[in-house]
Amino acid sequence: MHNRCKVRSLISEREMGLPDSEFVKIMRIATENKGVISLGPGEPDFDTPKNIVKFAQRKLAEGFTHYTSIGGMSEVKESLSKKLKRKNKIHVDPGKQIIVTVGAKESIFLCMMSLVDPGESVIVPNPGYLAYIPIVESLNGIPLSVQLRQDENFEYDIDKVKGIVHPKKTRILILNSPSNPTGTVFSKKKLEEIADFAIEHELVILSDEAYEDFVYDNTKHVSIGSLNGMENHTVSIFTFSKSYAMPGFRIGYATGPTDIIDAMTKLKLGTTLSAPTISQLASMEALRTKNSVVQKMVDEYNRRRKLMIKRLKEINGFNCLEPKGAFYAFPNIENFKLNSVKFAQFLLDKAKVLVVPGTEFGVYGEGFIRLSYATSYEKIEAAMNKIEYATKKLNM
Repeated sequence: MHNRCKVRSLISEREMGLPDSEFVKIMRIATENKGVISLGPGEPDFDTPKNIVKFAQRKLAEGFTHYTSIGGMSEVKESLSKKLKRKNKIHVDPGKQIIVTVGAKESIFLCMMSLVDPGESVIVPNPGYLAYIPIVESLNGIPLSVQLRQDENFEYDIDKVKGIVHPKKTRILILNSPSNPTGTVFSKKKLEEIADFAIEHELVILSDEAYEDFVYDNTKHVSIGSLNGMENHTVSIFTFSKSYAMPGFRIGYATGPTDIIDAMTKLKLGTTLSAPTISQLASMEALRTKNSVVQKMVDEYNRRRKLMIKRLKEINGFNCLEPKGAFYAFPNIENFKLNSVKFAQFLLDKAKVLVVPGTEFGVYGEGFIRLSYATSYEKIEAAMNKIEYATKKLNM
């Protein structure tokens, strides 16, 4: 008779406290069903530009397969500082104010780990990117969720933020613009309100700008770190995963005050040590890529966005704020009289379409689903037709 290991007893209380994902369960079912159209992906469906792939292959062949300095290669950081100055209007010392990380998520984690002690709090957008709250909780911090309302363009209501901030315990306010999952691009006026609030309350803004290039209808993306007085109050985080279709390269970076970047670099020594060497070199080639290559992808996302929004407006029951950024729509589904998880399950069962329940992005995502248009125009067209046919059978 074999002794059975009591695995559950070996798992940390921290992990045991994290909730199970309903979407993971739905995904598991979806992968077992043929013919499902997925509107769930959070990654580009385009191939990485050929010049980047060829450059990476050449550098591999040349033997660039060893560790680099912890915070990133100096030539990479120099290239990033030029991009930040040109595109984001953020002026930094590349040697002291940039860290290169394994994707943007590591930057987010290292930033919070550097600033948040147990019992301290972080202001989190809700609905918001699904990694924020688990990271705060893994550090024994307290996430302070601020509801982002559809009738307020899914932007922060500063009065609500003022109502929950703690003068001694709140360390960070997370800003994600363009937003996953809502597609909102915060206006410059709203960013200025947030900046004034951060300075007044001595907060650090963790500005997640993963979708900086994906803006539509002449909307402008503004980096909050470029505003007057915010150079000492902002950690701006970026990635190559979205703009250059490089999610598998796992390469991101952060810029901010010297002391915070220094703390993040020290912590990185005990985690991933350094970002992949080939990915760092590939990021330099990405920055040399013609703007037209990225713009071609953005234009195609915009074409798909217009189709998805048009069809959502045509299908009875949906109420959707038109997204101005990222590559997601976040329609309200309350008219269908099903909660988010049940509605997502219904679409999988009856329409063979995979969507993400809004509750994956926080409790205030209830009553919504997220649809990604990071898939082909033809698949979006087919999926929306299937959704329309299936929802006609629901009593509203």
